[in-house]
Amino acid sequence: MTNTPHIKTPLPGPKARQIIDRDRGAVSPSYTRSYPLVIERGEGAMVEDVDGNVFLDCAAGIAVNSTGHSHPDVVRAITEQAGKFLHMSGTDFYYEPQVKLAEELASVVPIDGGVRSFFGNSGTEAVEACVKLSKYATGRPNLIAFLGGFHGRTMGSLALTASKAIQRRGFGVMFPGVYHTPYPDCYRCPLGLTSGDCAAECLDYLEHQIFVHLVSPDEVAAVVIEPIQGEGGYVVAPDVFLQRLRDLTKRHGILFVDDEVQSGMGRTGKMFAIEYPGVRPDLIAMAKGIASGLPLGVASARADLMNWPPGAHASTFGGNPVSCAAAIATLKLLKERLMANAADVGAHLMSGLKALADRHPLIGDVRGRGLMVGVELVRDRATKERATKERDEVVSEAFSRGLLLLGAGKNAIRFSPALVLTREQADVALKIFGEALAEVERGAGLASAARR
Repeated sequence: MTNTPHIKTPLPGPKARQIIDRDRGAVSPSYTRSYPLVIERGEGAMVEDVDGNVFLDCAAGIAVNSTGHSHPDVVRAITEQAGKFLHMSGTDFYYEPQVKLAEELASVVPIDGGVRSFFGNSGTEAVEACVKLSKYATGRPNLIAFLGGFHGRTMGSLALTASKAIQRRGFGVMFPGVYHTPYPDCYRCPLGLTSGDCAAECLDYLEHQIFVHLVSPDEVAAVVIEPIQGEGGYVVAPDVFLQRLRDLTKRHGILFVDDEVQSGMGRTGKMFAIEYPGVRPDLIAMAKGIASGLPLGVASARADLMNWPPGAHASTFGGNPVSCAAAIATLKLLKERLMANAADVGAHLMSGLKALADRHPLIGDVRGRGLMVGVELVRDRATKERATKERDEVVSEAFSRGLLLLGAGKNAIRFSPALVLTREQADVALKIFGEALAEVERGAGLASAARR
């Protein structure tokens, strides 16, 4: 497969249109498809559709394909394990791949003391496990989550999610005892403050408003937070905020649950984003990039916390041996090379995007860590009016030129490519992204502003 995009048919092509038409009649309409890509195969950071069009993939299956599409080492591990046995259920039996993965995770998660892990199938299941364990371990009923956060769509984790109203609309009364507090988005402070005050004031709001007027801290089991909000717009929490939040939880005996479903597994240039501020959480939820595309979710916790009895929580398919084999191979690749590559190429990509911001008035903010980079689009940099329609148009224009991107939040675009992305491929992405921005700016009458 070529290492550069090549579009040879109108999009979608004839074969893609047929499959999309079949999808409409048979598949749930609840899925959000940003553009009509129908994949045939992938290799590294490249994707070929059913009509032979080739794309540079900077979405990676929503930050899932951490080692790229069908990395040979991961495929080999999957094939070898599949030839032995596909399933035995770690709920009722033992098998070494699950034990070995638990040991590997215990050696890399930034949790003090011994570590135990619970295995599920997805990010939302990992969060659910963290929530249940927090309540069991503390005997407390309530939880704190953050506005803009996304923690999953099953009913328990949905109660924590506060990213988009459509994700909660129509599903009735949420899981009780969840209180939401502002997240420190210092570009767009929820409290209307300057960036210098935002982080401190957001924490003060939790301590002096939520804990005073709504729920006593001694009845809160856990605070659940993404160190970098994913679905919420790739918003990076300041290090000082996370450090002070950790101090607050310790002071009140509240558990700190670190949701690394999207930001974990080397994506930020470290194994977990929470390592940047040096915070040591009590529990970590991980999924997405952990098994290079196979379904797997893990909740890791301090061993003294994970003391619930047999039958308290389990999953028939969680920790599937084939998924565990893929995860073990993934971790090896991350530690050997790909985590460092994410830091290096991510810095290169960030620099290039900031250079584009100097030329394109649609870009209001560029932020992120490693290969988890968000670009927020605005109609006016002074007022920060959200460019929601323009964001969707830029994503569509990029697709038409062979670059796969996804939106995040109301008006941001996320760059979450496979961690095998090269500097040369990043330059291709920057070139196409710049062309897409220019096209949308011309249509919105912003091109002249770029020259002033």
